[in-house]
Amino acid sequence: MKYFHNEIEEKWQKYWAKNQTFKTYNTSDKPKYYVLDMFPYPSGAGLHVGHPLGYIASDIYARYKRHKGFNVLHPQGYDSFGLPAEQYAIQTGQHPAKTTEVNIATYRKQLDRIGFSFDWSRELRTSSPDFYKYTQWFFTELFNAYYCNIDNKAVPIKELIKELERHGNKKVNSPCNEDTPQITASNWKNFSEIEKQTFLLKYRMTYLSETTVNWCAELGTVLANDEIVNGVSERGGHPVIQKKMKQWSMRITAYAQRLLDDLETIDWPQPIKDIQTNWIGRSQGAHLQFNIQHSTFNIAVFTTRPDTIFGVSFITLAPEHELVSKITTLAQKKEVETYIKSTLKRSERDRMSDVKTVSGCFTGAYAEHPFTKKPIPIYIGDYVLASYGTGAVMAVPCGDQRDYDFAKYFNIEIPNIFEGIDISEQAFEGKGNTKITNSDFLTGLPYKKAFKTVIYELEKQGIGYQKINYRLRDAVFSRQRYWGEPFPVYYKNGMPQMIAKKHLPILLPKVENYLPTSDGKPPLGNANTWAWDSKRCSVVNVQLVDGKTVFSLELNTMPGWAGSSWYFNRYMDAHNSKDFAAAEALNYWQDVDLYIGGSEHATGHLLYARFWQKFLYDLQLVPKKEFAKKLINQGMILGESAFVYRLVYTGQFISKNIFKKILSNQNLTLKEEELKSSNWNDSLKGLMYQSIHIDVSFINTSNELDIEIFKKSRKEYNNAVFILEDNKYIVGREVEKMSKSKYNVVNPDLICKEYGADALRLFEMFLGPLEQSKPWKTAGISGVYSFLKKLWRLYNIDENGIVQVREDSPSKASLKTLHKTIQKVEDDISNFSFNTSVSTFMIAVNELTQQKCNHRKILEPLLILLSPYAPHITEELWSKLGHITSISTVTYPIFDASYLVESNKTYPISFNGKMRFTLDLSLDLSKEEIEKAVMTDERTQKQLDGRTPKKVIVIPGKIVNIVG
Repeated sequence: MKYFHNEIEEKWQKYWAKNQTFKTYNTSDKPKYYVLDMFPYPSGAGLHVGHPLGYIASDIYARYKRHKGFNVLHPQGYDSFGLPAEQYAIQTGQHPAKTTEVNIATYRKQLDRIGFSFDWSRELRTSSPDFYKYTQWFFTELFNAYYCNIDNKAVPIKELIKELERHGNKKVNSPCNEDTPQITASNWKNFSEIEKQTFLLKYRMTYLSETTVNWCAELGTVLANDEIVNGVSERGGHPVIQKKMKQWSMRITAYAQRLLDDLETIDWPQPIKDIQTNWIGRSQGAHLQFNIQHSTFNIAVFTTRPDTIFGVSFITLAPEHELVSKITTLAQKKEVETYIKSTLKRSERDRMSDVKTVSGCFTGAYAEHPFTKKPIPIYIGDYVLASYGTGAVMAVPCGDQRDYDFAKYFNIEIPNIFEGIDISEQAFEGKGNTKITNSDFLTGLPYKKAFKTVIYELEKQGIGYQKINYRLRDAVFSRQRYWGEPFPVYYKNGMPQMIAKKHLPILLPKVENYLPTSDGKPPLGNANTWAWDSKRCSVVNVQLVDGKTVFSLELNTMPGWAGSSWYFNRYMDAHNSKDFAAAEALNYWQDVDLYIGGSEHATGHLLYARFWQKFLYDLQLVPKKEFAKKLINQGMILGESAFVYRLVYTGQFISKNIFKKILSNQNLTLKEEELKSSNWNDSLKGLMYQSIHIDVSFINTSNELDIEIFKKSRKEYNNAVFILEDNKYIVGREVEKMSKSKYNVVNPDLICKEYGADALRLFEMFLGPLEQSKPWKTAGISGVYSFLKKLWRLYNIDENGIVQVREDSPSKASLKTLHKTIQKVEDDISNFSFNTSVSTFMIAVNELTQQKCNHRKILEPLLILLSPYAPHITEELWSKLGHITSISTVTYPIFDASYLVESNKTYPISFNGKMRFTLDLSLDLSKEEIEKAVMTDERTQKQLDGRTPKKVIVIPGKIVNIVG
């Protein structure tokens, strides 16, 4: 009977859906295990073969855990709010909800076809009101809380109000805005209601403030740092500038130390831990003040090297620092304004990473050295960020390379304060035992002692103090978009007020236009009618009507990471209509046992989710302070892109090898960067070219382009001229990220149709270690497909579809094959080494085929082992073995080491050191018995040809050598 994968896979996918095979319950005598993938954004392009890699790995592990007797929660859903759907809405006028629904249907069909054991009864979507109702409620909880450093946790804001009423904020130890004044209980009592609310905003866990943001005019919204690549938006490649806007922010910095400390408690990849550690950026130093000459202003500075204070020769402010406009002299004003305008085009990430470019501008103002009182010139430079530290740097060029380069560029003095160190070529950034010199009371002191001494003097004189600082900044939480969670906020007398939980969710209103309004308001400003819980409230013309009072609503929406920061908790009780999850469900599932997703989320989702979980833990809403015990970052499956080369001046397309040869003769290399005019002289300009991605379906296995199909692909190519080699156009190839924009994607639907989902699952695992990136080659899947057909034949199915098996005891060889497979596969699964498991299955099937094994006691356990990897074919063969229930929860085979103990030894029989044949003998034989068996073997007699050997060397369990 032939193996028809399409029929088999369709049959079992229907069976699983009908019988809800993978539905999970929150009550069970079994131990729990929660396996989760980072849920996908449902894009219009659907899945390509790179997307399922992590899903297949998690599914294998979830299925394995079911076999091992666990109650496994393995849900799936969609991160369905997002910018792509909104951009499509802007272009077409179609509501994002409609396109998202269509995209989700495509994703669901594709995911089902691959045979994942998801509990679809718990499916969630971040754009569903039933879900974002709780995202909105969590926001109100953040608003109504502040962080108490004494308790080291977030607590209700009412506790702060009580303290302000009793003592003011003198004894308050809490993260707050830098401009928070010290007040007394009397001050608080005399504040107006608006003044009280304004003051409390400086402490709340989520607050409004003027913030420098990454503004993308083309997209009409603020972007997070991880949404910007090379200075442009990741989506669409649009320019991004720095802009000050009033935004909602999350006070994630309050959790900086806990986020660092608790990395030690979770089993996450070390690179992710390192990235988060560096991103949080804990440093110890001093906060001090530099007075500005002829001014009442002063500059606050944080430095990790206060011991170098006598090496300060200038101060650099961030271009967006609030003091710049106040202290710049009239003579420098034009130059400063021009420079500031140019820096707006660079994102903070670009400015942080670019260590080569030196730029800046003198303000014309001078500060006063806190000890020597000497004047210090004040510059602005984009290597200083307003959002990090105080936005000002006390520049010590002899001890910092960026300061050194800046000083050299602007011809600023570089005093040397390091004893015995040459700074003529570069700055000295070490510490060690180097002593400080030319530094007044610090002269002659080593680093550690100088550090303590200067701190003492700063505090003694009241001009500074010791401080721990973090690079981490509060997270901007506002987006000027339509397709996102509405804020549960209205404004009364200009102050934000939270809408009560009983009125949630605030539904996303319908709008005619998804662009900002004509007067610059976000897209929600286009709404004529809002609605939620119509029995209590209604909203008309973007205003809350409550009795006779009219209040304005918040028009921004929440960022993409809002829903993904807590969704893993909702899966625990996905249909709870009274709360985000019942306490019983939360206490049963606790946390995610295994989380799989990409490392690109290290400083985005993975950091924000940890912060959000800790906040919920502080409020006793969840039982765990970390949401995921173990994290695995899967690598990427790369695509092999195809390129054609077009000469810029003639428009001709020149075949790869001809062009490569021409460039080689000119000592040039085949790189697109050479389009830059500075690389070309007049004689070579005719070789300027573009390398253009083309659809990989336009070429054959020999990398030959189908010119006619290419010409028809775009109107501009209809009359294209080609320079061929041997009457062929050979394209260039390059392995890179699989992406629709690179035309190198492979649709898993096509693979499933031709080879089957089981083949796809096995092949993706077989490509290499889960964590590594690896190239996709469709031709390679045929080997895995051949293995599945060989497995099918092993089960000896007759014309009636019945497996012909023996019920008696199998051979020792077959038992050995089975148990070494059990041992290896279970070892591999435990280490997430799925690629080597696939190899082990192939070896096992080959051995069992050679052994002509058809024993039930071998074939049934083999199917259970293979079931997590290839669920469809194993379900089918299991049923053909006479079983009427699914294989999915059958107990996993137990490894028995006794079957791997060798009872026989294959001895190499040598004559004068040269092996002539082998002989299988029992390991129980004595030395004399081995010699007798060898000497009586007819092959030995033939080798000796009547001669008597001088000696017979026998080493039991190893060799036999006949001498003479």
